[in-house]
Amino acid sequence: MQTYVFTAHDSKTGQKVTADIEADSENSAARLLVEKGLTPLDIKPKTQSSSLGSFRNRIPTKQRVIFSRQLSTLINAGLPLVQSLQSVGTQTRNPALKSIINSVIGEVEGGGTLSDSLSKYPRVFDDVYVSLIAAGETSGTLDKSLERLANQQEKDAEIIAKVRGAMIYPILVLVVLGAVIIFMLTTILPQVQSLYASLPGAKLPFVTVLLLDISHFLIHDWWVMLTIVIFLFLFGFRWVRTIGGKSTIDSIKLHTPPVKDLFSKLYMARFARTASTMIGSGIPMIKMLNTTAAAVGNVHVAASINRAADEVRTGKNLSDSLKGDPNFLDLVPDMIKIGEQSGSLEGMMAKTADYYEKEVDNQIKSISTIIEPVLMVIVGVMALIVVAAVLLPIYSLAGKNFLSSH
Repeated sequence: MQTYVFTAHDSKTGQKVTADIEADSENSAARLLVEKGLTPLDIKPKTQSSSLGSFRNRIPTKQRVIFSRQLSTLINAGLPLVQSLQSVGTQTRNPALKSIINSVIGEVEGGGTLSDSLSKYPRVFDDVYVSLIAAGETSGTLDKSLERLANQQEKDAEIIAKVRGAMIYPILVLVVLGAVIIFMLTTILPQVQSLYASLPGAKLPFVTVLLLDISHFLIHDWWVMLTIVIFLFLFGFRWVRTIGGKSTIDSIKLHTPPVKDLFSKLYMARFARTASTMIGSGIPMIKMLNTTAAAVGNVHVAASINRAADEVRTGKNLSDSLKGDPNFLDLVPDMIKIGEQSGSLEGMMAKTADYYEKEVDNQIKSISTIIEPVLMVIVGVMALIVVAAVLLPIYSLAGKNFLSSH
């Protein structure tokens, strides 16, 4: 059962009614409304508006891969679509995905297609997924389309996991370093200050005075810092969701060393893998390019793909359309040209994807090799500054006591 939001006309009062209703599908919801004497005007699934609800209803990529692979296996074994969906639904543990499957079963039983039913959940099943399902339904190779989808999703999830893993390590190191520095500033340094305050004429070193000023700010004016951090976080969170913000972030990914090579190869791998999957499913070139542009994950690379699609529409080869594009690495149009000339575009795209996925893996290792010594230097310098601020006054005090004793 799923919750739907409906707008209907009440023939008794002559007014429009908007409310929620529980049903297995939109068709079932419409039948229930008619039985209540209402004329349905609009029915759509109710979505979670809160971020907490969205998090709870999140469906991991692994769950979608399992869903695709299980459904492919059952259909290939000769089971009808509805029975296959019911079998997969009973094995699914994710409640959000189970609810979607039950709703899709109701839609399919009511005469809808699988692709149309899945397209109503764009946050779970994107344009690539829906397009491949539609192509499989049209060609009678739904099981193969689902298998291609499972493979494509696994590859994409694996490469994204590697990129995120490479980013987590330096972030954790910097967070721990920041916590240690804050502890030293707010706990150890004030004790040094109180010790020197009891000695007449004692002067603190410049580095200690500077850090004590920062310590004083953190202890007494922490709310100012917290307010600034919260404001920057909220502003940044909203900004990166705007067109300008996303364009800026995506441009940084493509042009800032040392990550520019990593992200360029990541986008090439994603483009080639998605294109290969869609071409293998019989999706026309223009539709493939438009769908891939939406799925590649970078607005500038997407703009290049859309521009190439416009040129292909006029009769130009895809390889010539991408040749010289600053957002595409040279190997991609070269490999596409070989595929066009040999009639094996799908295979050449797959080889291109394999190559760049290995390159991304190597790039991650290279960046990790660079990051580790850089982080060690940063940690060493920060530790030296804090330790110097603590120990210099102590050595100075010990030196004065030694001289006074002699």
